[in-house]
Amino acid sequence: MFKLIDLPYDKEALEPVISSRTLDFHHGKHLQGYVDNLNKLIQGSQYEKMPLEEIVKASATTAPNPVFNNSGQILNHNLYFQQFSPAAANKQDAENLAIESAAPKLAKQIEAQWGSIDAFKEEFTNKGATLFGSGWVWLSAKNDGSLQITQETGANNPVTKGLRPILTFDVWEHAYYLDYQNRRPAHLQALWSILNWKELEKRYSE
Repeated sequence: MFKLIDLPYDKEALEPVISSRTLDFHHGKHLQGYVDNLNKLIQGSQYEKMPLEEIVKASATTAPNPVFNNSGQILNHNLYFQQFSPAAANKQDAENLAIESAAPKLAKQIEAQWGSIDAFKEEFTNKGATLFGSGWVWLSAKNDGSLQITQETGANNPVTKGLRPILTFDVWEHAYYLDYQNRRPAHLQALWSILNWKELEKRYSE
């Protein structure tokens, strides 16, 4: 049986970027719903004893189905909520220095591929802002350590393409509408100030 993950920070800790009200709905109700649905769907099935990521991979080999939709959204949201930190720097110059200190391997690869951290942020934010409809924008690693930005619709996750997910921004409206209404780009831009780059470095180095 899967359980709702605990947030690694207080619900008020990410304000004003993400409000406690949004976390109440997004984490406490929305993600809880996916967890409850998946537990019901996999009971007595071939998925019952599988780890979450394996369920996502196995259920994605068939046509989209409730098991894939719910397991994918749990995996996506777990990675999303666990990548934030209330102690992140807010000023861009200080933030970029913090990135290089907290995530040296990841920062080096980003700079090698995009030229600078700022250029990477610009492309990633634009990919999130221009994704049509609901979904996710991801930074993932290939087996050789190179990085790739992908736009994923619905519950899709890069693990189904053989990639290792590092960073994601949720562009479903429930992730930001209470705080930003229809200003998706403003929400995405604000998320950079609360990222836990030590966690992202850990994901990249695994």
